[in-house]
Amino acid sequence: MSGQLPAGHPEVKRQKIGVLLLNLGTPDGTDYWSVRRYLKEFLSDPRVIETNKLLWWPILNLVILSFRPQKSGENYARIWDKERNESPLRVITRQQTEALQARLGPDILVDFGMRYGNPSTRSRLEAMQEAGCQKILLVPLYPQYSATTTATANDKAFEALRDLRWQPAVRTMPAYFEEQVYVETLARSIKEGVESLDFEPDVVLTSYHGMPKKYLMNGDPYHCQCYKTTRLVAEHLGWPREKLMVTFQSRFGPTEWLQPYTDETLKALPGRGMKKVAILAPAFSADCIETLEEIAITGEEEFMHAGGERYAYIPCLNASEPGMDMIETIVRKELSGWI
Repeated sequence: MSGQLPAGHPEVKRQKIGVLLLNLGTPDGTDYWSVRRYLKEFLSDPRVIETNKLLWWPILNLVILSFRPQKSGENYARIWDKERNESPLRVITRQQTEALQARLGPDILVDFGMRYGNPSTRSRLEAMQEAGCQKILLVPLYPQYSATTTATANDKAFEALRDLRWQPAVRTMPAYFEEQVYVETLARSIKEGVESLDFEPDVVLTSYHGMPKKYLMNGDPYHCQCYKTTRLVAEHLGWPREKLMVTFQSRFGPTEWLQPYTDETLKALPGRGMKKVAILAPAFSADCIETLEEIAITGEEEFMHAGGERYAYIPCLNASEPGMDMIETIVRKELSGWI
């Protein structure tokens, strides 16, 4: 082929298939300005904040970004990987990428990009095309679909593709909350997590990231998919429905969010006689500030202060062997016809 090219023709790369893992994002450091840049990008996303821009801009730039970065930076510092000088989310997403690359082999290029922060989705898509990827599977690492997660991750990828002269063929992986392999893997993680404890929990909380209630009323399926995830897992485990409880965390601002709220539930449980709790966050594929700081640390503080006796956080699937078996299975399914 190269012998037939005209003089001066750019090198023709051997065509490859790309798999790009997409996650939410992370600041580059715990200092004020690193966290501020991250929060500004995150909270400027109209998929995340659906408030009128003219109303939201002064609130964000004159109020929130003046005070919140310092507090968020302190929270990040509590869970920061100081050896690598990175957030756990970036460390774990890289581990997932490397593990999936080893499983899929050299003919498929696996990489990861962040919706907010670094490495940017745009930079990784450009690198993939430069490496010869003319077929790319986008893999939003969100088991349940939401416009605030899956959709905005894909938006960012499409925005980058819009500027490419030679666009690759692209597929997007759908939400996988009801895939049998995911339900089985999550159930196994919960079962093994509970069995490893030196106490029997009175209740196990599945805490999902929250969203304003109006997003549900506007048609976002996330709320229903969260409840179905927990129901499918409970059925697989053979547990009574009251053993596995659904709550929603990380609410922000004065508007009503999806309920019941995780923090208020943790404070109320001891008064209802449930003083031994295990908790996990099924909406996250990798541990991050919302799980390691908000749930594992602050959640325990709130629960114990309210009269709780025992508290345990069950980690996300992360780059564990069962977790990677699950991701590989779903990715190979979505690559059907390409490999």
